[in-house]
Amino acid sequence: MKTLRTPDARFAGLPGFDFEPHYAEVADSEGGTLRVHYLREGDPAAPIVLLMHGEPSWSYLYRKMIPVLTGAGLQIVAPDLVGFGRSDKPTERADYTFARHVEWVRELLFDRLDLRDVTLVGQDWGGLIGLRLVGEHPERFARVVAANTFLPTGDTNPGEAFFAWQKFSQEVEEFPTGGIVQGGCAKGITAEVRAAYDAPFPDESFKAGARAFPMLVPSRPDDPAHDANVAAWVGLAAFDRPFLCAFSDSDPITGGADKNLKERIAGAKGQPHTTIVGGGHFLQEDCGEELAQVVADFVRSTS
Repeated sequence: MKTLRTPDARFAGLPGFDFEPHYAEVADSEGGTLRVHYLREGDPAAPIVLLMHGEPSWSYLYRKMIPVLTGAGLQIVAPDLVGFGRSDKPTERADYTFARHVEWVRELLFDRLDLRDVTLVGQDWGGLIGLRLVGEHPERFARVVAANTFLPTGDTNPGEAFFAWQKFSQEVEEFPTGGIVQGGCAKGITAEVRAAYDAPFPDESFKAGARAFPMLVPSRPDDPAHDANVAAWVGLAAFDRPFLCAFSDSDPITGGADKNLKERIAGAKGQPHTTIVGGGHFLQEDCGEELAQVVADFVRSTS
């Protein structure tokens, strides 16, 4: 598998982001390996909060939340998905599949880092991959916080707006990673922060993963991920450990998806589900400290 690696200099001096990088190798499924980046902050003996980002962001998205969580006595692990952030970037869109993303993250978290009793915080694709892992490996997770995410099977039509997004992602000449994050924030971001979201992608050749992700969301019953996601939903629905929805109030992409999670997942019953007011799709940018406090309080109250 041919890959690119973003030069370290691209990540120097990013605002609010002075965390030490960590790396691990995972199998690329073609006989080679991929270097995956992750952050690990806080007391190594403390309970683990897994912070999973989505499209087209990276672990930078969680910079406002990390100090709140570690200050609450928690340990955080925040990986960069393959194709994003400091992680290696396969160059062909066909290199990216839902199944491969799940396996790359599974190998990192369980085989390389051996994480257990994990609190998942998943947003956007961080939830698609994270919730799939909860369904398949529930024994590894102590609790879940779902924030602006879902686990689609393709049995429900996502609507014309989503299909328009897919078309845009494949045809736009220059894929505007930082601009997409900016457009998904209710409160806006500075030019410096927007540049930080562009940092992993020196040119279009680095963006195969960012372009591939919209096409990997199951949107039809014949989607390649349909059967695996349906099977994962069996385990996810039976997950009886604490499950909290903390969606924002201003996300046109996933608004209303929390209803399905609350109704179908056993551990969601009776939990203090909350709405983060003033947050867009990327609520970690708009209301990061508030979301982090919700997570910290949830871990404390359910421990």
